[in-house]
Amino acid sequence: MTKKAIALSLLAAAVATAAYADDDGFNAGSIPRLNHVFLIMMENHGYGQILNNPNAPFINQMAKSANSATNYFAIGHPSLTNYLEVVGGSNFGVQTDNYPDWHSMSCTTNLVSKTPATDNPASPNICPIWGFGTDAATPALDLTNETQGPPGEVNIDGVQSFPAAQTAGETIADQLVAIGRSWKSYQESLPPGGANLVNYSDGFFTNNTDFSTILPALNPPLSQSDVVALYAAKHNPFVYFRRVQEGHDPRNSLNNSVDFESPNGLFADLSSGNAPDFSFIAPNQCNDQHGRGNGGAFCNFDPTDNGTQAGLNPALILRGDVTVQRIVSAIKSSDTWRHGNNAIVVVWDENDYSLKPNTNQVMLIVDTSYGVHGVQSTRRYTHFSLLKSIEAGFGLPCLNHACDAGAAVMSDLFHR
Repeated sequence: MTKKAIALSLLAAAVATAAYADDDGFNAGSIPRLNHVFLIMMENHGYGQILNNPNAPFINQMAKSANSATNYFAIGHPSLTNYLEVVGGSNFGVQTDNYPDWHSMSCTTNLVSKTPATDNPASPNICPIWGFGTDAATPALDLTNETQGPPGEVNIDGVQSFPAAQTAGETIADQLVAIGRSWKSYQESLPPGGANLVNYSDGFFTNNTDFSTILPALNPPLSQSDVVALYAAKHNPFVYFRRVQEGHDPRNSLNNSVDFESPNGLFADLSSGNAPDFSFIAPNQCNDQHGRGNGGAFCNFDPTDNGTQAGLNPALILRGDVTVQRIVSAIKSSDTWRHGNNAIVVVWDENDYSLKPNTNQVMLIVDTSYGVHGVQSTRRYTHFSLLKSIEAGFGLPCLNHACDAGAAVMSDLFHR
């Protein structure tokens, strides 16, 4: 390592420490030390759209037999913002789903510029996140992204907001590697070549495919618009960070992102007992209940999304339910699950297009290999609470907004 690299590494560690804080929730030790956490991220449906939905029987049974939160809120919009908040406790100035500005060393991070990346006004691709700066405020009502309003899109509960705050450009992945523990981001339909430079993929074709050279005889010819974006970088938050993109530490690089089916993928790791300490699991956009406009009838977006179950694509809900069942069953059949304190978390990123009076309330389920089950918690939690709770289980300090006084540790859901 060069002297410059060492200096930068030490600087990053120093500024990151400034974003940690001791607080009663962390020090209470109310969550047992965890050996493995499996976090399954689902998409774009609010609490009332999943609860008691007849097309989600497994999820609803799991919510009753395990532990679930009945007063849990996503933070902002759109998807990427929430994914960053789940793994890093901050939006890092990103309030859009824009692609990464891959490997750029000349751009200015949103943390440093203090200019949020938004849809309106349109922003460039996301500068690799690193260093230290100020994130973007989260207003109670969003008028800059998916809708401009009125009525506007509701963040959190439509009342609470978060001011811009001093922020360290890192995630729980960096924290885990620093204490010698492991992580992977399991991304269904990631192409065989891996995550580098891939913004979207159907598991084979990507945004980098040159259709003019490999399929020149088709009439009409195929193009990028024909690719069903099953894998999406916006659902793989770790690839937005410079440390991961550059991969100077092989334990914390783009190689940590793998698919479901490959020899080092999700199901192989579970079968062999080689699951990492922290597994971030993102089904593809047909299986996470997100949907794709060019994915066919069984993957189409919900025809109408008004915050109720009316107008939902029933096939999309059922696909997500079967996918969660498959993943949870594989985890519970693994040797990893049978040893130590382990937890499965199933959570939805946001209530998509949560126009007033709907709120950004989503479902969260915690299933553990130990302790009590059947808890229906009415305590108020957010994505920041989830990160803080996982960090506490791994013996890590809180990071960024997970250190906020209002980010309560989910002791009743992870209780021994």
